[in-house]
Amino acid sequence: MKEILKSFANGEISLERCETLLKAQNVMQLDEIANFDTSRTDRTGFPEAILAESKSYDDLLHIIKRFFEKELDDDGNIELSENIIITRLSKERYKLLMNDLSCFSDKNIKFDYNENGKILIIYQGSLTDINPDYGKIGIVTAGTSDIPIAEEAKTVIEQGGCEVLSSYDIGVAGIHRLFPKIAYMIEQEVNVIIVCAGMEGALPSVIAGLVDIPVIAVPTSVGYGIGAGGKAALYSMLQSCAPGLSVVNIDNGFGAGVCALTINKTISRNINRFKENNK
Repeated sequence: MKEILKSFANGEISLERCETLLKAQNVMQLDEIANFDTSRTDRTGFPEAILAESKSYDDLLHIIKRFFEKELDDDGNIELSENIIITRLSKERYKLLMNDLSCFSDKNIKFDYNENGKILIIYQGSLTDINPDYGKIGIVTAGTSDIPIAEEAKTVIEQGGCEVLSSYDIGVAGIHRLFPKIAYMIEQEVNVIIVCAGMEGALPSVIAGLVDIPVIAVPTSVGYGIGAGGKAALYSMLQSCAPGLSVVNIDNGFGAGVCALTINKTISRNINRFKENNK
């Protein structure tokens, strides 16, 4: 980027050429396997993630290694511009990665694996950087089987800089457990609640009928018979009589997390603008 700007300052390239080259810098091409969007954080407020589930292990390993190699400076040190997020990573693949990436252990590279959420964070410095100005987000699950999807959403939200309040296994099968947990989240002024539920998927509708903040429903692939694969939960949530309930795809904890982050950061920006305009 410095070289491009220097060329423009020296009159060696036009403004249009400078703009084109800077845009090209936003995408890190990792051979012919992947294009890594290095400026997604600046553009959308959240870094790009690598979906491991649909890739061969060799391709996944190659992408990570090439990313490291492209971040090497002249002294052979790696300076990560942002954390690397790898989603839907099985425990078996994680163990393989730790063995194959051991050669980078002397480069101050750290790894944090959430086994429940099947999500890996590769980072330097601090794992998370929570910004209190972004507000809080609540996450609840109907049952313990829904926790992996909730943990995926939680990790994503924390990587985006928001604090998470979570409460698991408070579904309609024992609905008395629900009310004190939701009351606490409202007292703590969460801006959004993510609700993960399988089976008949009733919990998001119940919560959406109790609160005056956005509720994001995540159907999970927990169930059997007609509910197998999470379709019954998805249909129930889409057909909810609770107005304003938003629904993401089955098991899409990542998408729910990013959606909640977007809501929170929009609220934060609007509050800051209001304060600036009323000084």
